[in-house]
Amino acid sequence: MTQANSRATVVIYSGGMDSFTVLHRALREELEVTALSFDYGQRHSRELDVAARVCRELGVPHQVVDIRAIHGLIDNSALTDASREMPEGDYGEENLTATVVPNRNMILLSLAIAKAVNIGATRVDYGAHGGDHVLYPDCRPEFVEAMNGVAGIANFAPIEVHAPYLRASKTEILADGLAMGLDYRDTWTCYRGEALACGSCGSCRERLAAFAANGIVDPLEYVQRPEPSHGGG
Repeated sequence: MTQANSRATVVIYSGGMDSFTVLHRALREELEVTALSFDYGQRHSRELDVAARVCRELGVPHQVVDIRAIHGLIDNSALTDASREMPEGDYGEENLTATVVPNRNMILLSLAIAKAVNIGATRVDYGAHGGDHVLYPDCRPEFVEAMNGVAGIANFAPIEVHAPYLRASKTEILADGLAMGLDYRDTWTCYRGEALACGSCGSCRERLAAFAANGIVDPLEYVQRPEPSHGGG
C-alpha cells in the first residue's frame, strides 16, 4: 500500500481559467502537485494542449487520461456531439442546458480519487465555482459534500475533495489569479476549440465579462470580441 503523503494533491486540470487558477493555488501552498486532464471526446480538446504546455513549463507531472471509450455514454451534450449546434449568448440555464455533459464531474473525480490513492496523495482539487451551480448539478456544494463523504470511505486512506472556489464567481476567481500574477493567455475557455476563441459561446462571454468586471482586457485572441454582459458569475 502506498504511503500517504499529506503534502500531495491531484489537481483536475482541464486547461481552462478555473482549473488553471486552482493549479496555481495548490502550487502556492507548496504542495506536491500532480495534474490530471481527461480526453472524453470534448469538442474543445484544444484545452488539453494548453494544459500540457503549461505543465511542461511549470515542471508539474501531468497525465492526460484517454476516456473516449465512454463517449457513447455521455454524448447527449453539445460539448461532446459535434452535430449539435453550440448555443450562444450569456451564460445561463435557459440557453446553455445543452452543454451539460452527463455526470462528468462524478466520473472525473472518481478517476482522480483513484489516482490520488495510487500515488499516496490525500487530496483532489477541482475548479467547481458558484457561477456553475444553476447549470451544472455536479458543481453544487451538495455534490461536493457528498463526494467528500464517499471519498472518505471508498478507500482505506481517505481523500479530501477540495474545491476552493465552490462559492466564488468567475470574476472573483480571476481576481485571485491576477493577484497571483497569473497570465491567462495560458488558458483555453471557448467551447468550440477552434484556432481562435469564438467570443460568442456562453463560456467565452462569461470569461469576457469576468475580465471586464476586473477592469482589464482579456489577453486571449478572439474571432470577435463582443461587448460583454456583466450579469454572469
